[in-house]
Amino acid sequence: MTLQDDLTTAAAKGNTAGVEAVLLKGADVNGKNQFGRTALQVMMMGSSPVAQLLLQRGANPNVADSSTGNTPLHDAAQTGFLETVRLLVEAGAEPRVKDNNNRLPADVARQSGHTEVCAFLEALPH
Repeated sequence: MTLQDDLTTAAAKGNTAGVEAVLLKGADVNGKNQFGRTALQVMMMGSSPVAQLLLQRGANPNVADSSTGNTPLHDAAQTGFLETVRLLVEAGAEPRVKDNNNRLPADVARQSGHTEVCAFLEALPH
């Protein structure tokens, strides 16, 4: 396994200490794993500490999945984690980017029944 695979595995498990350890070993915060995904793309969306650590280390909040067009903001909106959505927006995530199905993160939140997330995203300045 590569450092990038170790990083994405730790992020997917919500393991903040593991993410920190792999970054200290020299993993690229924006590097892709064997599946072409970054740690921010695969992180456990409910893990605000992992999101915060990756973003503080320079993770790109606007990287899109090549097959779906989803950004981490789309994923966080779909799963309903408002704190992660806020962290992503504060780090520069673009709330007006559409996925391959022409949906904004707010649309995804609405379709998934996450009204708080949808309201937060829709209240952002255009």
